[in-house]
Amino acid sequence: MSVVFAHFSVGTAQLPKSPMFWFSKRRLTAGFVLAMATLGLVLTLGWSKPANAVTASDYNDLEFAPLGEIQIPEFERYELPNGMVVYLMEKHDLPLISGSATFKAGEFMEPPGKVGLAGMVGEAMRSGGTASYTPDELNQFLEQRAASVETSLGATSGSASFSALSEDLTDVFSIFAEVIQQPAFDAEKIDLIKSQYRGSIARRNDNPDDVTTREFRKLIYGDESPFARMVEYSDVDNISRDDITDFYQAAIQPRGTILGISGDFDSGQMKALIAEFFSDWSPAAMAKANVRLPQVRQNTHGLYVVDQPQLTQSYIHIGHLGGRLDNPDHAPMVVLNEVLNGFGGRLFNDIRSRQGLAYVVYAFWSPRYDHPGLFIGGGQTRSEATVPFIETMYKEIQRVREEPITAEELQYAKDAVLNSFVFNFATPEQTLSRLIRYEYYGYPSDFVFKFQKAVESTTVEQVLKAAQRNLKPKDLVTIVVGNIDAIEPALGTLAEEVKITPIDITIPEPAV
Repeated sequence: MSVVFAHFSVGTAQLPKSPMFWFSKRRLTAGFVLAMATLGLVLTLGWSKPANAVTASDYNDLEFAPLGEIQIPEFERYELPNGMVVYLMEKHDLPLISGSATFKAGEFMEPPGKVGLAGMVGEAMRSGGTASYTPDELNQFLEQRAASVETSLGATSGSASFSALSEDLTDVFSIFAEVIQQPAFDAEKIDLIKSQYRGSIARRNDNPDDVTTREFRKLIYGDESPFARMVEYSDVDNISRDDITDFYQAAIQPRGTILGISGDFDSGQMKALIAEFFSDWSPAAMAKANVRLPQVRQNTHGLYVVDQPQLTQSYIHIGHLGGRLDNPDHAPMVVLNEVLNGFGGRLFNDIRSRQGLAYVVYAFWSPRYDHPGLFIGGGQTRSEATVPFIETMYKEIQRVREEPITAEELQYAKDAVLNSFVFNFATPEQTLSRLIRYEYYGYPSDFVFKFQKAVESTTVEQVLKAAQRNLKPKDLVTIVVGNIDAIEPALGTLAEEVKITPIDITIPEPAV
C-alpha cells in the first residue's frame, strides 16, 4: 500500500501598498457608491457563520456493524454429454454478460526442449484467428461490438474468456466458441509471438526484482520444474506451428473443461446457445500426455548471490517450499501472515520503522491449490544494510516459532483476514470464478465457509504450532541480487559454516 501526499503552494500576488490606489484619479459616482454598498450588504448578510468545532472521537470508541455473511448467489450447474461442466449465474443489474472456460491444461504438459509451447498456444488461439475469421477480421468484429475474447495457458490451467453487451450475446458467443474449437493458428501471428518471446528473453535480466524472484523459484522448485523453468532461444527455435496445433489437440478437450457464465441473460436461452455451439464438440483423437503434475520437492538450501555491480541496493528473497490450500494449518498460517506483514506488522515495525533498514519488507506463507507453494520473505535495502536486514529476517522467523503471538495481535490479524476476505465475493463474477476454481482443483464447494470458520476459531496456540510445523529455518534459501563488493559487513559474516554460491544469469546466445 502506498500513500501519496500532495503539497499545494499558493503564490501571493504583489498588492499595491495603499488601498487608495483603487480610487486614485477616479471620481466616485453615485452608481459606484451604490454598487459598493450593495456588495457590503450581501457580504454581511450572506457570509456563513463559522462552523462549530467537532471533537474527534477516539478510534477505540468507534462502533461498526457486524461483518455481513458471505452470500453465494443462486446458480445452476449441469454437464453436457461430452463431459463439459457448465455454471450459470444470472445478474440483471447491467446489460452485460461475461464468461470463461477453464481447461485442464498447462505448461506442465510441455515436452522437453520446448518450454514456452503452452504459452504460445494460449496466445495463438485468440490472436491467430479462427476457421471463419482472419486475425484482423476477428479483431474488427469484436471492436465493433465493444466486446472481448481472450485466451491463455498458465502453469497448471488454461482459460478462454469473453465479455459482451447482452444484445450482442449470440454473435460474440459464437465467436467465443469458435476460438475454443476452431482456432486457425495463423502462421504470421505465430512468428510474431515467437519474436516477442525472443525479445522477452533478451530483456529478462533488466529488472533485478524479476531476477531475484525467478532465480529464487528455480532454487526452490528446480530449474526443470514447470513452476520455475525458463524459455530459452533454443526452445523458441524448436517450436513449430505443428507443435502448436498438436499441443492444442491434446490439451483443449471438452472433458475437464468448465464453462461459467454470469450476467444479464435468460437461463433457458443461454442453455440453448450452449447446446448449439458446444454440444457437438467432441474429444480429439490425440490423447493427452503428461497430464499428471510432477512431484515437487526442495533439494537445496543456503545462501546464493547474483553479483550486479551496477546496483546500489540489494534485492533479497528468503524462504523455502510451502504447502497447499488444503493444509490443515492453512487458516492459522494466513493469520500469521497478517501478524508479520503490512502497516503495524512485526516486520514493518522492526525492519522498516525501528531500524530503518528497508522501505519494502514482507514474509508470506503462499499456498497453492494443486502443488506446494512457497514461504517467501524479503525486500530491498541499501547495500550496506544487507546483512542486518537478513539477520533480522532470520530472527523474526525464528521468533514466531518460539514465542506465542499476543492476544491483541491475534485479534487484529483475524479481523484483517475476515474483513478483507468478503471482498473476494463482492460480485457474482468473483463468486462464480471461485466456485469454478474449487471444482477444477477438486476442493469442496463449501471450502470458503470452512476456511472462514477456521480463521474465526484460530487461537494463539494454533498459530504457534502451525509456525513450528511449517516454518523451517534449516531449509531456508537466501538469495541476494546486488553489488556484492559493496555489502559491508560481508555476507560471509552471517554464518561461518554457510557456503556462498554464486549464480550465473548469463543468457545463452541464440543460434546463428
